[in-house]
This record gives sequence, C-alpha cells and structure tokens, in this order.
Amino acid sequence: MRRSRNNGNRKIEKAVVDILQSKSRSRIYLYLLKRKGAKTEQIIKGTKLHPSTVRETLSDMFNKKQIIRKKIKNDCIGKNPYMYYAIPPIKLLKRHTDEIEDRLNKFASLAFDDKNYRYVRIKIQEKVVKT
Repeated sequence: MRRSRNNGNRKIEKAVVDILQSKSRSRIYLYLLKRKGAKTEQIIKGTKLHPSTVRETLSDMFNKKQIIRKKIKNDCIGKNPYMYYAIPPIKLLKRHTDEIEDRLNKFASLAFDDKNYRYVRIKIQEKVVKT
C-alpha cells in the first residue's frame, strides 16, 4: 500500500516539474501547498534545498506569479520576513494551458492562412463536489 502512495506522489511531482519546468520550483510549490504557507527558513529545512537556491527560486516564482508572499509584522530588530503561499493548483494549471494554447496557435498559424483556421482552445472543467 505504501508503495502505491509513493508512486502516486512521484507522478504528481513529475507533473508539477513538467508545468513549472524546474525540480526546485516543484519541490517548493508542493511544500507550500502541503503546509499552506511557510517562511523561507521553513522551506529550506522542509525541501532540503540549498538556502541560496530557495531564496532565488522563491523570488523567481513570485515574479512569475506562481506563489504569493505576504510580509509578517515583526517586533524584533531587522527585516520583516515574508510568508509564502502556493497559488491554487487549478490557477497554475490554467496558466500552463494558456502557454500551451499560445504555442500551438503560433505553430498552427505557420500552416494556415490566419483567416482559415480555428484557434486551439484547451478547456479545463472543474469538478464540483457535492457535500
């Protein structure tokens, strides 16, 4: 039973790596998703990535709007740390499909006159769970 759960986790991790195009981004995103937010030091310990890698990756992911950060008020002397949160997976997936649509449409425009082809659209349906 444990083996199948690990296999499922690996498949999820691989899918996230494919979307984020980086193992370190994937590890950080999944860590933040599981923890529902964390500080930089917690991310470093939890992902076991090098501190400079984590800081650089967090900055990059924030700039690409793959994560959200909020400043924490701190009474101590020094900088106020950030709390990082993963964006919802459905948002990440929709952004990824937009990128794929764009690439496919650029490729399709090479083969067809712009007026004679339908644009590629990828539709994601969210499953509504009734409780």
